[in-house]
Amino acid sequence: MPTDLPLDTPDERSFLPGLGLGEQGLRLKTLVRLRWLAVAGQTAAVMLVHWLLGFDLPVGWCLAAIALSAWLNIFLTLRWRGNLVTDRNAALLLGYDILQLALLLYLTGGLQNPFAFLFLVPVTVSATSLPIKWTLFLGALAFVCASFLAYDHLPLPWFAEAPLELPTIYIVGMWTALVSGVVFSAIYARRIAEEARQMSAALSATELVLAREQRLSALDGLAAAAAHELGTPLATIALVAKELKRELPQGGHTGEDIDLLISQAARCREILSRLANRDTPADAILAQAKLPVMLEDIVAPLRGSDVIIAVDAHAADDGKPKREGEPVFERNPAITYGLGNLIENAADFATTRVDVEARWSANDITITVRDDGPGFSQDIIDRLGDPFVTSRKGYGPGDSGDAAGRHEGMGLGFFIAKTLLERSGAQVALANRTYPDHGASVRISWPRMRIDVALRKP
Repeated sequence: MPTDLPLDTPDERSFLPGLGLGEQGLRLKTLVRLRWLAVAGQTAAVMLVHWLLGFDLPVGWCLAAIALSAWLNIFLTLRWRGNLVTDRNAALLLGYDILQLALLLYLTGGLQNPFAFLFLVPVTVSATSLPIKWTLFLGALAFVCASFLAYDHLPLPWFAEAPLELPTIYIVGMWTALVSGVVFSAIYARRIAEEARQMSAALSATELVLAREQRLSALDGLAAAAAHELGTPLATIALVAKELKRELPQGGHTGEDIDLLISQAARCREILSRLANRDTPADAILAQAKLPVMLEDIVAPLRGSDVIIAVDAHAADDGKPKREGEPVFERNPAITYGLGNLIENAADFATTRVDVEARWSANDITITVRDDGPGFSQDIIDRLGDPFVTSRKGYGPGDSGDAAGRHEGMGLGFFIAKTLLERSGAQVALANRTYPDHGASVRISWPRMRIDVALRKP
């Protein structure tokens, strides 16, 4: 089968940075650019007021405060090579901006200065990008600075012959408006940013699902092609095996091996036949089966090797009265293939035994497949379920197969099984068995109302 599937989609994990809806952080470049904008604006305002309008103000101190911000930007650009800054450092830099603005306002009239509204900017920036504790810290700092400037500041630059004296009630109103604006802007900006992160997370999740569906559709087309292409070689294998059986003497291990070869070829042809005729309608009664019966049907073709496959299916002992009977499943090819693949994988890796345990309650149906093999490798357990991730021999670079005779693997079977089961509404969880037991454990669970046909009947 060709392996060059059209799987050139981004890594699934790259879709998930916002799924936890955590904070996104601030880039140093953003903070530096905002401060350069503030430096340019503050410089222009001071020069306009002092040299163009002719108002008297401590221009030296004002330019010194502005130059400090410029030097800080230069230092950060040269010294800090990273792109993202930590939340704490970002909050400290924004806190510096509040203090620097407070110093300029102190030199130029306090809350009488119309530029006092700029206290909103650092708090709003924090609300969109930093955790709430740092936003509260910056909001409190802006509140303290505004309260101080309401009562203590140098005179507002104005005409010397007619000094401007604003009434106290106006200053109180300015303070109230400023504090209200800081609180409202922070809450509003944070809410909008949170909704944007949620939309981004939803889009990422949708892209992830679409990518998995695209991969599965590609594999579906390959399966149809394989069903067509493999028919002839399988017929040839079956014919040659029957000819060998007639020519070789009866009995002995050779005859048993040939019989096994013929039976497995027949099984392959049956599987290909189901692939080619999966749209054929089936009888409604035969299309349903109770869970224990369905499991036995799946396990039956896998028995006959040295590995024991035991099925244990009964209601969960949760201390509640058992009112529901055995769950009834539709004979869904997706569920049948998914469970069959997981059980077959467990049998391949098991040493002596595979346990298939099914439990159901009023709300849930759970199937657990355990084996006594080596278990999942810690190197790939987090990536199992992705295409071409496998611990089998024979597919990795320089790998030529398992000397023990177990078949080679491409890592597609588990990906297809997991995806098909999840499409049926199941949750698939992987784990290694706890000490002193050893081996792998796969847990598949459904909400009973979604999967049990008996509960859907009127």
